[in-house]
Amino acid sequence: MQSKAVLSQTEVRQILQAARSEALQQGWAVAIAVVDDGGHPLALERLDGCAPIGAYIATEKARSAAIGRRETKGYEDMVNGGRSAFLSAPLLTSLEGGVPVLVDGQVIGAVGVSGVKAEQDAQVAKAGIAAL
Repeated sequence: MQSKAVLSQTEVRQILQAARSEALQQGWAVAIAVVDDGGHPLALERLDGCAPIGAYIATEKARSAAIGRRETKGYEDMVNGGRSAFLSAPLLTSLEGGVPVLVDGQVIGAVGVSGVKAEQDAQVAKAGIAAL
């Protein structure tokens, strides 16, 4: 039988705090979602000034990164590279800003961010994960 790490609320709070700090430092109004390895929500925070749809998109980015076991940027790159058929894949979004949380090579969750440019969303997500 295998075993793997799981995100507890302690780690979820660390991720949110670091991601929020990065976004505020940059002056970005974003939504930040943290999910488990199955894409199920563990936390969501929408900063002041972020459009309501940001909360939905951040959650879907996180979910896609978790169940796809990769950054959502990879999916966006495929679509932008001409693989338009990939739009029908059973992912929830192919927009950059969803980043998996890896421990010992295993995906244990993901962070999704929405509200600013795609690469800035990813920057905030990665800052959150780096706090672990």
